[in-house]
Amino acid sequence: MNGAHFHLVVNHLPIIFPIVGLIVLAVGIGFKSEMVKRTAYFVFSIGAITAAIAMNSGEGAEEIVENIPGVTENLIHEHEEAAELFALLSYVFGAFSLVALWSSWKNKSYNVVLSYLVAVFAILLIFLGKQTGTSGGEIRHTEIRSNNAANQDNHAEHDDED
Repeated sequence: MNGAHFHLVVNHLPIIFPIVGLIVLAVGIGFKSEMVKRTAYFVFSIGAITAAIAMNSGEGAEEIVENIPGVTENLIHEHEEAAELFALLSYVFGAFSLVALWSSWKNKSYNVVLSYLVAVFAILLIFLGKQTGTSGGEIRHTEIRSNNAANQDNHAEHDDED
């Protein structure tokens, strides 16, 4: 397994974990179950760990794909920027989830408020994860590139030919 393959294997996890965690958290809030909410907080924390793994595998993937025809530095850079923001917020969210886990465990008075804040943060993170995943997919999947990205790629290819 090379660096690009490993990145493809792990890069979906930081996007999937917040989705699963949000579903679990919604069930916990709906049924007023601290144990289920704690499970969600734990899932969110694991998601932050997988974000670190995906970030660390990105450079190896870049080294492999940067010389493939149709892959442009612009697409890679756009994905890197999105991934850096997503990873940073994933780390913050993981830490925040651990605080929520602790507050639930200690039955703090603000625990209910934290569960709703975690849910809102999860929705934001899912949105950023979708953008990061799409920008990564656009590197190799021309069929999902926006018209703007496709036009920039076409101009870059024509500039190389001149």
